[in-house]
Amino acid sequence: MPHIKRIGILTAGGDCPGLNAVIRSVAKEAMIAGLEVIGIEDGFLGLIENRCRPLSRADVSGILTIGGTILGSSNKSNPTRHATGKNPDGSPIFSDVSGPCLQAIAGHRLDAIVVIGGDGSMTVAHQLWERAMKDGVDLHFIGVPKTIDNDLCGTDITFGFATAVSTATEAIDKVHSTAASHHRVMFVEVMGRNAGWIALHAGIASGSDIILLPELPFTIDNVCKAAMDRSRHGSRHSIVCVSEGAKPIGGEKIIARIDPTSPDPIRLGGIGKYLSDEVEKRSGLECRHVVLGHIQRGGTPVPADRVLATRFGHHAIRTLFEGKRHRLVVMHKGELADIPLTDCAGKQRLVDPSDRLLAAARGVGTSFAEA
Repeated sequence: MPHIKRIGILTAGGDCPGLNAVIRSVAKEAMIAGLEVIGIEDGFLGLIENRCRPLSRADVSGILTIGGTILGSSNKSNPTRHATGKNPDGSPIFSDVSGPCLQAIAGHRLDAIVVIGGDGSMTVAHQLWERAMKDGVDLHFIGVPKTIDNDLCGTDITFGFATAVSTATEAIDKVHSTAASHHRVMFVEVMGRNAGWIALHAGIASGSDIILLPELPFTIDNVCKAAMDRSRHGSRHSIVCVSEGAKPIGGEKIIARIDPTSPDPIRLGGIGKYLSDEVEKRSGLECRHVVLGHIQRGGTPVPADRVLATRFGHHAIRTLFEGKRHRLVVMHKGELADIPLTDCAGKQRLVDPSDRLLAAARGVGTSFAEA
């Protein structure tokens, strides 16, 4: 075991179920091993503003089943590009504040930081590590893969995904009855950014008739055809599970808004309403849309995510004890492992068009409305 006496924990990026389970796993195992644990509040913003606090065993007890994060999070905090003011035209002024972050790390005598986050968070951690290396600061970063989108490269699954799929599936199940009652085509928009994992899994689990993914370009005419074919054969309603990043061939992803202060400024949303309007206009079928939104991020984690989060936290501490640095904990073919943090920084894991799950869905008659 290297000379590690104090570790920090931060949760960065969007929230998701299971964050507290990881905090609990990392902190408890570290404390049992005699390490001091410092909680960094609101992700990297806590380093920028030097808001860190010691965690006790009482702080991390009883939080396994609680959604969200006791440390808070932020998806707008990149120390190398932090909004510190505004120009006369209202555009943000960005500054590199990684120096003060490293001073905060040194002030709290942190030997390592466990970063719980997605691809954006790992990119920020990598940038901060590069600055630390340049300044001659010996600092360990260990990443734990968190995102409901399941789009982090290097790992087969991220915690938070199973709960998001469960939430989305339950919601779509409820939509079935109202769609059947009114003989409507219901478009249910789910999260996922540029990856269609939530839509694919929730769509299959809920028995959705049509699933639309960012990775499989589709045509609106084929969506109409699939729904109309069902109507002609006696199924007077259809459920369409559509990922927020899906777009028709020749079209563009629909952007709900742009936040210039965020490291990931694009906020997708609106494809469900757009398709509902278009399909109703072209087919004559009555259509409605539902946007599940942030409900997919909330609530208590399902057992699978609690177990996965605990295993990830355990492996993060084991990785530190083995003297490794700048690693990401991953699940590969059912086994825990760790890879260089650089292997996932700034990258996304998308649905492979040859994925066997797609074949299984097609086998039961699910349409992807492909060209």
